[in-house]
Amino acid sequence: MAKYGKKASEKVEEAMHAFKRGKLKSSSGDKVTTREQAIAIGLSEARAAGGKVPSEPGAESRSSSTKASKKKPAKKKSGTKGSKKGKSAKKTKSKQN
Repeated sequence: MAKYGKKASEKVEEAMHAFKRGKLKSSSGDKVTTREQAIAIGLSEARAAGGKVPSEPGAESRSSSTKASKKKPAKKKSGTKGSKKGKSAKKTKSKQN
């Protein structure tokens, strides 16, 4: 079974043609300088057009890393003894002065 569909092949071919002529621009408007960028743009356009293209290589690792970053750190338990002790010590000092 083929990994890429016909539409993906056509989009990559169009992107490579534009790249070789110096007409291919990235989303920021800068000229594309490498074959890899041209292929990535072609595959991205094929995905947007609904073509048969596998998901991006880092897509799975990115989604799992965002889940890990959403975890909240464990809360520290604050005892009431320590907070009262500190306040009472301050009160006695102010009364003596």
